[in-house]
Amino acid sequence: MMKKTLWMTLLILASVSRVFAGNAELYQKLQDVSVTVKAGNAEGSGVIITRDVPIGTDRTEKINFVWTAAHVVDNLRSVRTTIEEGMPIKIVEFKDAQIIKELVEKGRRVGEIKMDAKVLKYSHSDSGEDLALLLVRKRDFVDQNILFYEGDDPVPVGTELYHVGSLLGQVGSNSMTRGIMSKVGRVLYLGTGDGVVFDQTSAPAFPGSSGGGVFLTESSGEQTGRYVGMLVRGAGETFNLIAPVRRMRKWAKEQNILWAIDENVPMPSYEEIIKMPIEHRASEEPTSISEDAKRFPVLLPKPKPEPSQ
Repeated sequence: MMKKTLWMTLLILASVSRVFAGNAELYQKLQDVSVTVKAGNAEGSGVIITRDVPIGTDRTEKINFVWTAAHVVDNLRSVRTTIEEGMPIKIVEFKDAQIIKELVEKGRRVGEIKMDAKVLKYSHSDSGEDLALLLVRKRDFVDQNILFYEGDDPVPVGTELYHVGSLLGQVGSNSMTRGIMSKVGRVLYLGTGDGVVFDQTSAPAFPGSSGGGVFLTESSGEQTGRYVGMLVRGAGETFNLIAPVRRMRKWAKEQNILWAIDENVPMPSYEEIIKMPIEHRASEEPTSISEDAKRFPVLLPKPKPEPSQ
């Protein structure tokens, strides 16, 4: 009887140790793929994905991309007008953003790595999807990847979620919070005719969380760690809205970047990627702020004042 009890105890302890080891691995992974996105005076969050991209005709290289919110990189955007065949043409251009990865050893911050990132795709926050995809110019910056929640059905209400982001900007980088899916299918009228679909989560978020990922917890079994959406707007610390992955997937398909969500989609070449148009068209910014935009503001810290000369 004592031997049986001893074996049962050892089995329970082994099971518990595996669970905690798995959790620690998950937490580290979510930290590893989460970065601060800096765009001038604005600081938001982003999530890294990694793809093997054809370079030339005979080799591939690991290239890192970052999903973030379009409003995080808004102030890098400029529009100039040129004349082609007697007609005025708007040309959209972006300066590079910076990707900041914090370094921690034995529980202490020991530094950070900064990388320039090109804005590849952009959809305006008020007249579009508020989504942006960046390309990290340093190749093979990290060897980390995240998987996305599959299917077009929403994540059920009550599902446990993690958010990892740069709460309050770089000063709160890699902060991890926990909540649930509070509501699916909220529609905000931000300047588009049919409105924009969001899901709601209770995972705490603060200015700086914009662009940060929301992930399934261990309670989702085989789906653990899957990316379910991007945190973009909030009306309180535990009343936050995400761009759900089903909306991201639809937009990515329209923009021919579905490979940035589904790793089974064939990759274009590096040359083809960097030549993609950043916007399908120059966004028509709303002339006034809608009531929904006021009620659910974007989650960016207040800009830091410019240093005096």
